[in-house]
Amino acid sequence: MKELKNHAITGEQLLEVLAALANPHRLRIIAILETQGRNYISQLAREVGISRPLLHLHLQKLEAAGLVTSQLELSHDGKALNYFEVSSFAITLSPRSIAAAAVSLNNNPES
Repeated sequence: MKELKNHAITGEQLLEVLAALANPHRLRIIAILETQGRNYISQLAREVGISRPLLHLHLQKLEAAGLVTSQLELSHDGKALNYFEVSSFAITLSPRSIAAAAVSLNNNPES
């Protein structure tokens, strides 16, 4: 699990986090996991009100950005359940923090 903190975030990480959060479903996922705690795919899909395949795509984007983590566990009846929870992160957006992150950006904006 990578922990995002302001002092260590690169330009690429900042772009990945902002892209991951630029979707209302993903904001709701973060909010539900923060307020209700860790949850497995099926229950989380019901809470968010979207299909499991669509939820999984959103969770992959959030996990790639370091905003959520997952852990596969076996239930008492032997079913595999993939639990997700919010990662610890704190990012302050200000002109100064953006300038600091931008220094590390790749010079080719098309990549």
